[in-house]
Amino acid sequence: MMIFRLRKDWFLTAIVFAALVLSGCDSENTFQLHVPPSFDSLPAIPENNELTTRRIELGRLLFHDKRLSGDGRISCASCHKAELAYADTVALSLGVHGNTDARNAYSLINVAYQNHLFMEGGISSLELQVVSPFSNQNEMGFTLKEAVADLKSDSAYTRLANLAYGRELDEHMIGLAIASFERSLISTGSRFDDFLAGDSTALNASELRGKDLFYSDKTGCASCHSGFLFTDQKYWNIGLYENYSDEGRARLTQKAGDLGKFKTPSLRNVAITYPYMHNGSLKTLMDVLIHFNEGGKNHINQDERIKPLGLSADELKDLESFLGVLTEKELDRL
Repeated sequence: MMIFRLRKDWFLTAIVFAALVLSGCDSENTFQLHVPPSFDSLPAIPENNELTTRRIELGRLLFHDKRLSGDGRISCASCHKAELAYADTVALSLGVHGNTDARNAYSLINVAYQNHLFMEGGISSLELQVVSPFSNQNEMGFTLKEAVADLKSDSAYTRLANLAYGRELDEHMIGLAIASFERSLISTGSRFDDFLAGDSTALNASELRGKDLFYSDKTGCASCHSGFLFTDQKYWNIGLYENYSDEGRARLTQKAGDLGKFKTPSLRNVAITYPYMHNGSLKTLMDVLIHFNEGGKNHINQDERIKPLGLSADELKDLESFLGVLTEKELDRL
């Protein structure tokens, strides 16, 4: 299904002009999220930050503005690229001054549905999550106070901020607006969604075999990668290492039993959001499938479901084919 998207190539002045035209029409300022038929719900929207076209546009501009970094060379979009389902294809993305973050940049598609953010689940609000990279010296290396000081002199930002939130641009508004933009990044649907909607020709023979394997007891993939988002949004140790340098959820809880546990990632668009794992250590989907087929590294906290599967090369290929059908059909609209 087609979903309204805000075009990337609008100039700031054009956006402000459009917002001014719409300023007297509340119905046109309302933004209605649409989801594929296979999604069983809409994401929750906080009452203090309802979605409007102006707020999303303000957030989109902030998301792409490199002035929000300490060296003026990094924006949110530098690590979350639209054509890559708002992920990155390097293990660890470059931040300010050539620094690298400690974790892989995950996709922002459908982030509105996430009940907790970050791989250890330490943030419960998208508004809070989006401002965290600013103070991180390996990411944006900037403060919201500095960001506001830089952008307040931009008359176009000032006008759009007033149209979006009824006041001048401030630190709190940056988080609100970027969160609004990210909430608008909802899947347009994949070939698998077409299949679920009744199109029996949407998947080929290999993809159908892969689907059956994915949902089988033999692999147990769907026990964690469940629901329309293909994630249970829980935290598991999959035995990636015998010894983890990144504590994972234990960083938040300080519990030894949470060492090496990370949030189950969504598999939507997984074929184009390589490399994989919390640190981007596995380069391809086949590398990931082989890891699970071999049963992990037997870490003390490794989940009991991670065990040798005994899948053949052909079965692994079928699983890989199925995962490919979870890619959105209209990524170029981003």
